[in-house]
Amino acid sequence: MEVTAAELQPGRTLRPRAEKVPKIAPSAKKQEQCDELDPNPLLDEEEHRMKIPKPRHKTTLLKKKIARARETKASSPGSDEDFSLAKTKKQSKGTKKRKAPLTDNDAESFDGQPPKKKRKHAPKAEPVYVIPEVERKETTFRGRLGYACLNTILRNKKPADEAVFCSRTCRIETIKKNGIEWVKDLGRRNIEDMLKIIEWNEENNIRFMRLSSEMFPFASHELYGYSLDYCAPILAEVGALANKYGHRLTVHPGQYTQLGSPRDSVIKASIRELEYHAQMLNLMAIGPDGVMIIHGGGVYGDKEAALARIRKTVEEDLPKDVRDRLVLENDELCYNAADLLPICEDLDIPLVFDYHHDALNPSSDLTPSEIIARTNAIFARRGIKPKQHLSEPREGAVTVMERRAHADRCQRLPEALPDDMDLMIEAKDKEQAVLHLYRLYNLQPVIYASLRPPADIQSKETKGRKSHRKTHSKKAFASNAFGSD
Repeated sequence: MEVTAAELQPGRTLRPRAEKVPKIAPSAKKQEQCDELDPNPLLDEEEHRMKIPKPRHKTTLLKKKIARARETKASSPGSDEDFSLAKTKKQSKGTKKRKAPLTDNDAESFDGQPPKKKRKHAPKAEPVYVIPEVERKETTFRGRLGYACLNTILRNKKPADEAVFCSRTCRIETIKKNGIEWVKDLGRRNIEDMLKIIEWNEENNIRFMRLSSEMFPFASHELYGYSLDYCAPILAEVGALANKYGHRLTVHPGQYTQLGSPRDSVIKASIRELEYHAQMLNLMAIGPDGVMIIHGGGVYGDKEAALARIRKTVEEDLPKDVRDRLVLENDELCYNAADLLPICEDLDIPLVFDYHHDALNPSSDLTPSEIIARTNAIFARRGIKPKQHLSEPREGAVTVMERRAHADRCQRLPEALPDDMDLMIEAKDKEQAVLHLYRLYNLQPVIYASLRPPADIQSKETKGRKSHRKTHSKKAFASNAFGSD
């Protein structure tokens, strides 16, 4: 119904009615917008959609963002970080696409969030070992059995950062790269682990052990050697613990300790090595039972001349604290017990009798019982507890080189063994070889959880250090084996 001007109330005006605008369908409205953008209005909607550029992939945007970050970092002084992304391989069908790894700088440039850490898996459960029964044997021996340098159970603990051992070492190139303090820290970690090993030994009734000569790497080196005073408190703690439990700790410097060498440089290096071991034992406050055992060394083409040099070095060149701990041992190649006994008796130096070495390099005029009686007399004069070494060749060994290698475990105690003697078991299975003899002869109570089964098969091959040279002449081999220059 229309309203006239006369019918309006006073003060009101009549406005013209707005024209109705027809509603445009969404598709038509979109088409009009496309027509405004597209100079060709004849294209239909589908054709126009194909001409609109697609949004760029996230990877492209990410690369642009990294490029801008590079420019920003390059413009700021003192920043030369590399913002390169690792190249990603093309995704193959049926495989999950991998994300390109980013550097720490990339993560900070994007959102400040550090990369996610990998979740640590729970440690695997301890396996259940099947320990075979042993055939019981009888003996009157009631001395201490010991093992050398390494505890296999503690060394093989998992994860690897929980392993306990005392032979962390390095090369000279590493010393040049990392510095002497880094090497000294290895020694500190080695001696700290001795506390755990002594505690384990006490729990398992093992009160005799040989310390590793690699306890402090390169401590006796002419250029990179160092004093052990920096570790004096820890060494004192280890020695106090060993003395508290009544454990005997000894050392056995390596094969390069040659007191009979014709070269002065070798003798000086040997004396430095002995001084290093003596300082370690002294700082631990280990008593006279803490001896240092060495072999006679090489014969250098003249055994009598080499023996004379050994005698001269001991008498004239060794410091008193070194000589007080020095003990000689018969070996399987060069010097049998009969060769060394005259020097030992004249200079009052004890002789450690090795049963295995005597079997390979016997003293023709002396039986083991006669040798032991003479060596024990020296130990008694010096007030030192007698000690001996026991090992066995591997089963099936025939040649001398095969018979030299130690078996994993010893299966018997020697007949000539005195009842009260400290016997070092030199076997591949270390503490397991001691526990095996405990079970065989009922020497000490054994904790079943500490036992490990023996290997099914023992190889007769020796796995010594390999030379970088491809070939060796027979002359060079003989020179190395017998210590000749």
